[in-house]
Amino acid sequence: MTIPDLLKTAKTIAVVGISPKRLRPSFGVSQYMQEQGYRIIPVNPGVAGTEILGEKVYARLEDIPEKVDIVDVFRQSDAVPEIVESAIRIGAKALWLQEGVVHEEAAKRAEAAGIFVVMDICILKEHHKLK
Repeated sequence: MTIPDLLKTAKTIAVVGISPKRLRPSFGVSQYMQEQGYRIIPVNPGVAGTEILGEKVYARLEDIPEKVDIVDVFRQSDAVPEIVESAIRIGAKALWLQEGVVHEEAAKRAEAAGIFVVMDICILKEHHKLK
């Protein structure tokens, strides 16, 4: 799989670490992707049960009641191994680690489980390239 293939076929993006604050990159990137037609599912235990971008916020990936294509991560790199295990459990197709988020061992674990991994790259910038 390639990044363009992923972005053309994916429909649902779970955004781990999304902020309810409009000025945060996680909010802006998620809003952009939603405007492009993707279903955004917010994941943030600190505000679980509220809404961000009109969507219910979940505490964990495992709480999402539907299929997730991409797990988009806006968290510190040290949080990635736990997120990878959750992504494997829910059968996500891809793990997207945003700019500045790098964890080689966790990425290898995800790839070994059949998950396509993108690391240290902005999903919004990659989507812009498709236009």
